[in-house]
Amino acid sequence: MASQQPPQQVLPHERRVGPGLRLAATLAAFAVLAWLVDVPAALAELVAADPAAVAAALVLVQVQVVLSSWRWRLVAGRLGIRLPFGAAVAEYYLAGLLNMILPGGVPGDALRAVRLRLSGAYAWSAVVRSVVLERVAGQVALATVVLAGLAAWPMLLDDRMPAAAGWLVATAVGLGLLVAAAAAVLSRLGPLRSALAGTAGDAWAALVAGGAWAAQSVLNLAIVASYIAAFALAALALGQPLPWPALVTVVPLVLLSMAVPLTVGGWGVREGAAAGLWPLLGMEPAMGFATAALYGLIVLIGSLPGAAFLVRRAAAPAN
Repeated sequence: MASQQPPQQVLPHERRVGPGLRLAATLAAFAVLAWLVDVPAALAELVAADPAAVAAALVLVQVQVVLSSWRWRLVAGRLGIRLPFGAAVAEYYLAGLLNMILPGGVPGDALRAVRLRLSGAYAWSAVVRSVVLERVAGQVALATVVLAGLAAWPMLLDDRMPAAAGWLVATAVGLGLLVAAAAAVLSRLGPLRSALAGTAGDAWAALVAGGAWAAQSVLNLAIVASYIAAFALAALALGQPLPWPALVTVVPLVLLSMAVPLTVGGWGVREGAAAGLWPLLGMEPAMGFATAALYGLIVLIGSLPGAAFLVRRAAAPAN
């Protein structure tokens, strides 16, 4: 049995290559940005950030967690899983914190699925689908806003859309297709076959059928709007309020860059995307870097209740 194998067989060195590469990519991205951007100026802006605007953004992060937890609860309920709202919020805080500090962007979601499976007598397939479909719903909503912003770009901004923006969208779409292809392969091979088989039917039941599409649309758009609003508050905190066209064109692109799983928690990629796009708004790259970095810090700090949840679980007496 797997539990009888020595530790070096359970976690071989090769399995740690991916996280190591993502950490190296994060450091490399910041090294390149340090060469291209006036980092001391950006850090000075961060230190002088307006506490009131930062506090408002932190409140928005809590709203995001609550709305996302509600979305997960709705999806799980459609799949026959009874997920108490309080438990969903606690697990989402923990998952969000882990996704921000661990490589890959999904370890928190994997733990969310495992803990949900252990909390009740639910089928593993339903548990996996509840987490996957909840995340997919959010990414589809963000991608829809990005595409709408790109379509409106010529009417809202004087500068032409840079080629880098097109490459960013193409990369995100390509990665999505790769993930879908990998899921299709794994559904036929290996232990995920039973978990992924029938996902299309469950996706319809959880996200579309019986009026689910209406609730999902409202929730997803509200969550994406809260992301954009938190980013706008980060810019406001640095004394550089964003023009409203940027909120539907440039900012969604920066948020989309975080979906590219090259670094830890999107660090480096997000700041690089902002530094490259901010000149289109007549602003310095350093200000884009600082805004994206402050946004990342706000999300990280806003996820810290997840750490409290970990501590509480660790301190709980064993049954």
